Amino acid sequence: MTLTLASRARGTTGRARGHRGRAVLTWIATHAFALALAIMFLAPLGFIALTAVMTDHQALTSRLWPERWEWGNFAEIFQKAPLLTWILNTLLYAVLATVFMLVSSIPVAYALARFRFPGRRLATLLVITTMMLPPQVVAVPVYILWARFHLTGTLWPLILPMLLGDAFSIFLLRQFLVTIPKEYSDAARVDGYGEFGTLVRVILPMARPAIAAVALFQFFYCWNDYYGPLLYAGTDTSHWTLSIGLASFRAVHRVQWNLTMAATLLAMAPVIIVFFFAQKAFIEGVKLTGVK
Repeated sequence: MTLTLASRARGTTGRARGHRGRAVLTWIATHAFALALAIMFLAPLGFIALTAVMTDHQALTSRLWPERWEWGNFAEIFQKAPLLTWILNTLLYAVLATVFMLVSSIPVAYALARFRFPGRRLATLLVITTMMLPPQVVAVPVYILWARFHLTGTLWPLILPMLLGDAFSIFLLRQFLVTIPKEYSDAARVDGYGEFGTLVRVILPMARPAIAAVALFQFFYCWNDYYGPLLYAGTDTSHWTLSIGLASFRAVHRVQWNLTMAATLLAMAPVIIVFFFAQKAFIEGVKLTGVK
C-alpha cells in the first residue's frame, strides 16, 4: 500500500513538472517573435549608447564594449557645437506647431463629426485628399509666399500654417469623435450648454486619448523634421533644428563616431522620455480611433 501511494505521488509530481515544462515552452514559442523584434529594435539603440561613451580610437575598431567609459563626450559636444541652441529651436518648433495644430484641428474635426450640413461628406473627402498631396509639389509657391512676408530664414513658415489645421490630425480626431454617442451632446444641450460649451466640457474630456495620439504624432514629426527646417532655415545657422545640426555635426566630425553617437543619443532622449510617459494614452488613442 505504501509503495502504491509513493508511486502515485511520483507520477503526480512528474505530470506537474511536465505541465510546467510545456507551459514554459508554450510561453517561449508564443513570445519568440516578439522577443526577436524587441532585440532587433533595441540592438541599434544599445550600439549607439555604447559607442557614445567610447574613446575616439576605440569607436573606429570592431570592439563593441567600451574599454574606458568616456562620459566627457557628452560635455564635449556642447563645446564643439551649439547643441543647446538646436535643442531650443527644435522645442520651439515642435511645441508651438503641436499647440497650434490642436487649437485649429479640434473644432474642424468636431464640426465634421457632429454637425449635419450640405457638403459635409465633400469636406471630409477634401481633407483626405490633401493628405495625398506631397509637400514638395507646393514647395515653390509656398516658399515664394513666405519670402514676400520676409519670414524665410526662420522657423515661422513651419509653425504658422498649423493655425490652419493639419489634415491627418483632423481626420484622426474626426474618426474618434464619430464614435462618441450623440446622447452626451444632447444631455449637455438640455443642461444649457451651447456647441462651444459642449465641445469643451463634454467632448474634449472624452477625446483625451485621441488628442494625445495626434499631439504625439505632430510632436514627433516636428522633432524629426529635416526637409522643412532645411528649406526655410537652412541659410541661418541660429535657427537650425537638431535634424540639420546633427547632419552638419556628422559631416564635420565624420571620424569621431563617439561624439556623433553621443549627439544622436541626446537628440533621441526627449522623444523617448515623452513617449515613455505618454505611451498609455497614445496607444489607447490609436487603438480606439475609428472603432465603433
